[in-house]
Amino acid sequence: MGTVVEEDEAYTKPLGRWPIFYYGMGHMLNDITAACWFTYLLLFLTDIGFSPRDAAIVMLSGQVADGIFTVFAGELMDRFGHFKIWHGAGSLLVAVSFSSVFGGCLPCKIFGSSSSLFQTVSYSVFAAIFNVGWAATQVSHMSMISCITLNSSSRVALASCRNAFNMVANLSLYVIAFVVFNVDIVRSYVDVENEYRWIAYLSIVIGCCFVGIFHMATKEPRLKVGVQGKVNARISWVYWFKRVLYYQVALVYTLTRLIVNVSQAYLAFFVINDLQMGQSAKASVPAIIYIFSFIVSILLQEIAWTGPRLKAYFSAGGILWTLCGVMVLLLPRHMSYVMYIASVFIGIANALIMVTGVSMQNFLIGEDLNGCAFVCGSLSFLDKMSCGIALYILQSFQNTSPQLHETQFPMSITRFGLGLVPAICSLGGVLVTITMDLHSHPKPLSEPLLA
Repeated sequence: MGTVVEEDEAYTKPLGRWPIFYYGMGHMLNDITAACWFTYLLLFLTDIGFSPRDAAIVMLSGQVADGIFTVFAGELMDRFGHFKIWHGAGSLLVAVSFSSVFGGCLPCKIFGSSSSLFQTVSYSVFAAIFNVGWAATQVSHMSMISCITLNSSSRVALASCRNAFNMVANLSLYVIAFVVFNVDIVRSYVDVENEYRWIAYLSIVIGCCFVGIFHMATKEPRLKVGVQGKVNARISWVYWFKRVLYYQVALVYTLTRLIVNVSQAYLAFFVINDLQMGQSAKASVPAIIYIFSFIVSILLQEIAWTGPRLKAYFSAGGILWTLCGVMVLLLPRHMSYVMYIASVFIGIANALIMVTGVSMQNFLIGEDLNGCAFVCGSLSFLDKMSCGIALYILQSFQNTSPQLHETQFPMSITRFGLGLVPAICSLGGVLVTITMDLHSHPKPLSEPLLA
């Protein structure tokens, strides 16, 4: 009996730095492969001869598979738990399938077909398989936040540490990409495939190392038995659909992911095509963004969080992103150096909205742990579907954008994707956040997390 009481007390007290630190490592494989997916997939496919629309179809197929599977994964996790098993199986599928997305068209070689339709279908299948594994890992890892602790500040700290390791993953990718892209090679289709194959392989190795540490150091969180030994029944979907806060959090989270993912997808296009910067810029500019996101994510872990404070920090990040979006829209090619300055503020804004946007889910869940996976899964479904559709629509108009040589200030689809879409989504997210009613009285963290 004494052991149970001690476990309950530990469950409600603030977490120390090491459990949070080890938890943050668990999404590294997903993060580094997602960074490659959103930053380089469209660029890679167009470089090897895909039309913008066909490249968008490949990305959309992955996003749809991801979105649909998150709902089923969330429901099964709420029923049976075992988050670490789901996480491990998903990570394995990601590691095995990701190299096939960037490793060339294997079915084309097997069947001896080089038609554009067959290539599109083949890449779409591998993209879907990769995203199914990605979804299982994401939903299980996000759901664990609410089940590891009931302390509100520690929940935000877990989300913040997760975001910090997201920055580490992205920086690792861009370091790899910077080295690979600066190697002098002939620019044939085969050379392009080899470049991205090396990036994919090295990313998988790095991600798997961190995932291994996560599984060894993190305990399986309890789900069916709550505090004081109370047995919790699985929460029906209808329970969430009756809560206004669910729709508010869902909308803010979806807009947040649209901001980050769409801007990331068009960043490399923008610096190379619109600003005509050097090839290394498609690695160095994103690296600056993630360096400052990492710094801000670390600082956010030391704050004692309340609902109003979450709203304030998200609003600050949203307004900052709006200003950055306007800057991107108006930036002429002869002032391309300003993009390095804009990258600093984009990185800060990304950290603010991502940490607070994810943390709002945990304020919504509260102590309703047996519905946490559904919340994470359903919100992820909205995120994946909206991002996939948005990118498909933008890419469908890519061929109709004005030629860059005609003017120093072309209003291309790339500018819309990196500037206008994030700016509009940021303003929308801020407006929704203002209307939220978040009640919480968290305790501050007991010690610095990464001291």
